[in-house]
Amino acid sequence: MTGADANAKPLKAEARRAALRKLLIAAAERRISEDGLGALRARDLAADAGCALGAIYGAFPDLDALILEVNLRTLALFEAALGPDGGGFDVTNAADELVRLGQAYLAFAQSHGKRWRALFQHQFADGRRPPDGYVAEQARLFRRIEAPLQALRPDLSAQERVLLARSLFSATHGIVMLGLDARLMALPPAVVGPQLDLLIRAMATGLASRA
Repeated sequence: MTGADANAKPLKAEARRAALRKLLIAAAERRISEDGLGALRARDLAADAGCALGAIYGAFPDLDALILEVNLRTLALFEAALGPDGGGFDVTNAADELVRLGQAYLAFAQSHGKRWRALFQHQFADGRRPPDGYVAEQARLFRRIEAPLQALRPDLSAQERVLLARSLFSATHGIVMLGLDARLMALPPAVVGPQLDLLIRAMATGLASRA
């Protein structure tokens, strides 16, 4: 066997592994979109991808890693739904931007309900933290909230603004979750949307008044 042949084998194996990863991510994405995270099974994914059950764990260390890949795609889809980051906010348009982001969040949750829920349902069984890259992607999206908040409260430190952005998101998420969850108090979008607008504008007005 020549040196070229010896080098070609690992390259082919890596190419096959990369192709299988793509198939498995697409299969998991489809399963989660249609049936939800709770219905995701390794055996079904193997059948969808046309591979042996054990081959999944050659492409991914565990199902958690595969689910995180799908969730990263969901975050990218959500970012696209938010539209471009306008920037240049001031006290007159910051509230409008926060409302726009909140309404976009509601619309995304309505359109991609099972994928949206998977972002919050997935937990590592052994209590591990998500990898740094995943946490960094979440933090980058939170900066979409932090930018208009800076216009409303320029007196806050960067860390205080980070915490405030997460508090505002939590309030928004709570309204969306309660509004869309049939087990709790499912409400039509025509009701949830205006309530979300009212909450966000009230918070923005209060923040601006304390600047």
